[in-house]
Amino acid sequence: MGSHQAKRMAAVLIVGALALLTGCSGSSSDGSGGAAAQESSSPARVALTPADGSVDLPPGTPVQVTVTDGDLRDVTVAAADGMKVSGEVAPSAGDPATSVWTPKSPLAYGTRYTLTAKAANATKDIATVTSTFTTVTPRTVSTPSIGPLDGTTVGVGMPIRVFFDQPVTDKAAVEKHLTVKSSRSTDGTWNWLSDSEVHFRPSTYWPAQTDVTLSAALFGVDFGDGIWGEKDRTVSFHVGASHVSVADAAAHTLTVKDGGTVVQTYPMSAGSSANPTRNGAHVVLQSYRNITMDSSTFGLAVDAPGGYRSDVEYAVRISNNGEFVHAAPWSVGHQGSSNVSHGCVNLSTDRAAWFFGFSQPGDVVEVVNSIGPTLSRVDGDIYDWAIPWSQWTAGSALS
Repeated sequence: MGSHQAKRMAAVLIVGALALLTGCSGSSSDGSGGAAAQESSSPARVALTPADGSVDLPPGTPVQVTVTDGDLRDVTVAAADGMKVSGEVAPSAGDPATSVWTPKSPLAYGTRYTLTAKAANATKDIATVTSTFTTVTPRTVSTPSIGPLDGTTVGVGMPIRVFFDQPVTDKAAVEKHLTVKSSRSTDGTWNWLSDSEVHFRPSTYWPAQTDVTLSAALFGVDFGDGIWGEKDRTVSFHVGASHVSVADAAAHTLTVKDGGTVVQTYPMSAGSSANPTRNGAHVVLQSYRNITMDSSTFGLAVDAPGGYRSDVEYAVRISNNGEFVHAAPWSVGHQGSSNVSHGCVNLSTDRAAWFFGFSQPGDVVEVVNSIGPTLSRVDGDIYDWAIPWSQWTAGSALS
């Protein structure tokens, strides 16, 4: 090989070496990019609530899935028999990395569930995580009764009354789930009249022509002492015209107002000194075209002094202690001048018939200037308006 040819070969070898060096440099750069890709494809991490093994949970416990380094792909909840629970997944309002699964129907009491969540990382690798939890088994479940009844029309004095069949230990937990909405603004609040009875009323009578709805969302609520809410209930009623009457025992008159306008002023006879009518705002409960009044129903024998048994017409009950507005033709001579009844408001038959037709449950009869005591719990279940507002609000478990 000549010297010229040898020089050409040496140049080619040098260029090849440079090219090789250049290729190694490029590979090093690519390798750095590969490491970044490997880092971004780390497995998705999934955290579940409730935690695996949780027991005695309220059925309404939130089911949450939090995913980092990936995207949530699927959430299922199944009972112990494998039956899947229908539900929907939505992002949490407070944490974009967390999704909340909400069942279309509430989870059941005393049931074991398995929560399964799947998430994918950047390279579509799937991570699957499960959690098994069990809801509480109540000692017993309870559904309260509610008044007024759904779909009824009542007067402006009718409170909302919720009656529980067993004492409520955690009153605050229950009260938080009793929501009242009305078409006209009110300042109403709840008052626990006993461990098993809570009432709602505004500071003054309801506004006339108001629609009211009570939502008692009590399923899954712990009442205390092993008692849990059985189901949710919603009751809607209408407050009709404002009928407020004043029975003045000193003036011996019954003044009847319809929406603030006096429509009747009747002579009457209230309870005698031996059986005085209770003072305070009474609420109309029921009306009877005919009723037999018997003193033995409140412990006084018919044949005892002051005892009686009478057939009465046009009787409008205003308390559960035996007080009515009713027809009393036998006392017409005293009506307007003296009080001779056993505690009722006596009217002539024609006037009682008019008042009977005018009245609706929830109307108010305010008794004033009687020598008797003020209406109280011993007189029945609606003495709400005799309780001062400051005392009433203090009766809330949330006050």
